[in-house]
Amino acid sequence: MLGSLPSFDRLVAELSKLPGIGGKTAARLAFHLLRASQSDSEALAEALREMKQKVAFCSTCFHITETDPCAICTDPIRDEARLCIVQEPQDLLAIERSHAFRGRYHVLHGALSPLDGVGPDELKIAPLLERLRQGKVEEILLATNFTVEGEATALYLARLLKPLELKITRLAHGIPSGSDLEYIDTATVQQAVDGRREY
Repeated sequence: MLGSLPSFDRLVAELSKLPGIGGKTAARLAFHLLRASQSDSEALAEALREMKQKVAFCSTCFHITETDPCAICTDPIRDEARLCIVQEPQDLLAIERSHAFRGRYHVLHGALSPLDGVGPDELKIAPLLERLRQGKVEEILLATNFTVEGEATALYLARLLKPLELKITRLAHGIPSGSDLEYIDTATVQQAVDGRREY
């Protein structure tokens, strides 16, 4: 970028790898960090290091956690007969903020997208089937996003799970089509969970 400042240019390049951050925004962030105090910069660097060292994915549900299994999977008050399937950890957090679902979760870490090379093997579907073989789940709530990929994933899972004779529900369509759960307000998420229907 500036040519004679390789360390600054490297920071801009690394920041621009973040989702939603283009070159101009990355440069603005780099200038902000340059003006920040040494202690603020070190705190940010330490927070990144600590997060990479301590945060991992739960071996049961694949949500983010610092303990394995995670707090949701080990919570005895949770209804283990209800399993909500979401695309990403952010989607799980959106549903949790609504306080509308008190079951357990399974995070797929993506959605089917053949054009992007994402098929069933790239998602956490095999561990999902393994969980369902334990026979504790009675209802599956398909809470994938209302995008083309999310709908395709929900349909694929509904067909895949149909032989297991579980109750399969889908979030109500109170959530706008083409939107991601993490950006939806709490009341809308709660209505969608409360108004779920047979799929």
